[in-house]
Amino acid sequence: MRTLELAGTRVPVIGQGTWHMGEDRRQRTREVAALREGLELGLRLIDTAEMYGEGGAEEVVGEAIAGRREQVFLVSKVYPHNASRQGVQQACERSLRRLGCESIDLYLLHWRGQHPLQETVVGFERLREQGKIGAWGVSNFDLDDLVELDEAACAANQVLYNLEARGIEYDLLPWQRRAGMPLMAYCPLSQAGALLREPALSEVAARHAATPAQVALAWTLRQGGVIAIPKAVEAAHLRDNAAAAALVLSEDDLALLDAAFPPPQGKQGLQMV
Repeated sequence: MRTLELAGTRVPVIGQGTWHMGEDRRQRTREVAALREGLELGLRLIDTAEMYGEGGAEEVVGEAIAGRREQVFLVSKVYPHNASRQGVQQACERSLRRLGCESIDLYLLHWRGQHPLQETVVGFERLREQGKIGAWGVSNFDLDDLVELDEAACAANQVLYNLEARGIEYDLLPWQRRAGMPLMAYCPLSQAGALLREPALSEVAARHAATPAQVALAWTLRQGGVIAIPKAVEAAHLRDNAAAAALVLSEDDLALLDAAFPPPQGKQGLQMV
């Protein structure tokens, strides 16, 4: 699978998201099995957060990676209200206990909140010095937020990005590419409903004997510097996701998708879900 450098490590351009995991204990065995299947397929970046299932997703991840922590690039996120200097320390330690490991490879501020950014950075840097995180970054930051942050140590920015949410292409994505800061695309399949039934997506998929979801992922990754983190629980979806990294869209494909999902012509507010 294609890789790119994130926080000093080569990681696959397609990882595994865990939003909505850990919310129903009846699904836990299935969710753990899905994450392990993804690891076998090379999807070794796993993204989670203390918010997901109020820690439940981290517990699912912890069970899935038990005995194989060295195979995983682990990403988690701290709630904004926990992102004070001391609060981020305590939140990270709680996450580590749920994950059953000693360190998180990349720790993100989930979105901006009430605490000053520099206070959060001080907390992140202390965690890095303690070896509890390998690197830190942010999530749901627009360009003006990153400029205000002004931190070369920020390893990544995770934002909503898919065919239906292209606003970041106007300024944020080009800026991150110039800065060499990887962009992590959450919900790259949108909500995996109406988007995957769009005729243009189906037409491109038919050209490549692929699924609409694979085309949507390949589109997200088309320009480099982007990591997609779709969530999947079904084995077939995991296999499709892993194979999507090898799908190359033609200029005609991209033109058809642009006609159906026009790129931004000006600055747009950052979209979030």
